Amino acid sequence: MSTAPIAPPVPVPAERSRLTAARRLAESARTVPGLAEFEQAVQETRERVLTITETVPLDRLSGWHFDDDTGFIAHDSGRFFSVEGLQVETQSPAAAWGQPIINQPETGILGFLAKEIDGVLHFLMQLKAEPGNRNGLQVSPTVQATRSNYTGIHGGLQVPYLEYFQDPARRRVIADVRQSEQGSRFLRKRNRNMVVETTEPVEALEGFVWLTLGQLHRLMAVEDLVNMSTRSILACLPLGDGVPATGDRGFGTALERSLALGGPEVHPLVDALSWITEARTLSGMRARTVSLDALADWEFTGGRIRHRAERHFEVIGVRVEAVGREVGQWCQPMIRAQAPELAAILVTRVHGVLHVLMQLRAEPGLTDTAELAPTVQCTPDTCAQLPPEQRPLFFDLVQNARPADIRFDTVLSDEGGRFYHTGSRHLVVETEWLPEPPQFRWLTLAQLGELTQHSHYLNMQARSVLACLRSLFPGGDR
Repeated sequence: MSTAPIAPPVPVPAERSRLTAARRLAESARTVPGLAEFEQAVQETRERVLTITETVPLDRLSGWHFDDDTGFIAHDSGRFFSVEGLQVETQSPAAAWGQPIINQPETGILGFLAKEIDGVLHFLMQLKAEPGNRNGLQVSPTVQATRSNYTGIHGGLQVPYLEYFQDPARRRVIADVRQSEQGSRFLRKRNRNMVVETTEPVEALEGFVWLTLGQLHRLMAVEDLVNMSTRSILACLPLGDGVPATGDRGFGTALERSLALGGPEVHPLVDALSWITEARTLSGMRARTVSLDALADWEFTGGRIRHRAERHFEVIGVRVEAVGREVGQWCQPMIRAQAPELAAILVTRVHGVLHVLMQLRAEPGLTDTAELAPTVQCTPDTCAQLPPEQRPLFFDLVQNARPADIRFDTVLSDEGGRFYHTGSRHLVVETEWLPEPPQFRWLTLAQLGELTQHSHYLNMQARSVLACLRSLFPGGDR
């Protein structure tokens, strides 16, 4: 019995598909209606959602223990995450160090659910309170869940809207890429950054609100409001309509031109990729896990683990009671920084196209040794005490920038599920052309956008401050 051949589907040119998504996102970015409904949703959610966090000694954390065999802090179930010692070696023996690090060997989902409302893409955002947040509620992705959360290991309620991210038949993918978390705090941790669109009717449950990309961009300027996971996803969106801006509207025009593929570039992307690959290949950084007791510069005192010179960060224990979350109460270790950090990028215009000065930075917890980082990524309180010749390159330039040259300046929180009251100053400074030191390259926003479509090229801090820069995309009043 013969059967008729099955015709293959008609392919959609990749460039056309990409530009269609980018233009729809650009239209959403230019749509900035009022925020009255958002503010009302925040007020209503604050009355319903409550998270109380108190610090407790690590040796009194219910459900956690010091493992005698490994010397790690681990959960009694063997799941979730552990706090381990990490010994780091470099090509210079004098530069070796040890530190605690979080090991969470699972890939979580950070996802936006998108839907067209009145012809414009909107994103369903969650108003979520994490135990480490300084200000309670923050604008979070539709789904922000570890694998332990969404598989029900914690014994809590089901994660809302998860089905759109797990069932391919119910979504159209706009972005989907595994990205790293902070390489100095997590050991090879990755999360799946997703943006999926549905045409189904979707009701915004309590604690959720539909926002345009323009509204999200506007909220980025508010201190500690848009959380780190949201900023990471925003950096992965293929923003830009593919049509270089014309006319002379200053910084906004330069930014639009930088988002358009095919514009003037200081370095072709293939050369930038080769530079990254060579640095990774030649890197002498090696890391291995060790017992927390083996960390010579760290001590357990007062129910916490801290650096003997009180630098960097400390590992503390917390007890959490929550109303309006999947789980009502729990205990866990968290990391608390000793001082606010800085994530700053320098930008300049090259033939009318904005370029960003990116640093290639090796960190011991990264999967592939090194990723692109902000121009300056450091703890200012520590760097300011160093002699000028020992400070990070460009540190003094960004710290002493003239107000007229600052394009973005806001303190934003780190991820509140693992970090307690920890944040970074996000700074964008426009400067004249500067020569590139060996570990730096000037790249356009289009090039950085290409790299965010793939894993392990931009670190978390770079994606976070890149989202801040992209929030200046021409739209409504700021």
